[in-house]
Amino acid sequence: MFMGEHIHSIDDKGRITIPSKFREELGVKFWMTKGLDNCLFVFPRPEWLKFEEKLKTLPISRPQAREFVRFFYAGAAECDIDKQGRILVSAPLKNHARLEKDAVVVGVMNRVEIWSQALWESYSLQAEKNYSEAAQALVDLGI
Repeated sequence: MFMGEHIHSIDDKGRITIPSKFREELGVKFWMTKGLDNCLFVFPRPEWLKFEEKLKTLPISRPQAREFVRFFYAGAAECDIDKQGRILVSAPLKNHARLEKDAVVVGVMNRVEIWSQALWESYSLQAEKNYSEAAQALVDLGI
């Protein structure tokens, strides 16, 4: 399980360091794609395959399903980590997440998210304000 948040700089070549405890769970090969809320999603192979199977069941006749699958796969890239523990983020993915100088690498249960530091700080402030309401909504869902 991935958890925690870590701030890392993005170098001139577009590489970002992945925390060592995340690297172990991600494995040798993993996938990165455009996530929701202008972040990037990073999935270890088993989680990617599970999600992929779910996406295959979406009806191609539904416009929202087609749109989501296209967007999700168009940005997808198989990744590996270099000897310094870094991954290369492609220009389209950097643009999607508005990554410039500093990024926040966040563990979110079965995936890692990569955020621009500015977007993460803004998102976190808003989420903190809604935390009690979100907790109540989870109670309503039986959690």
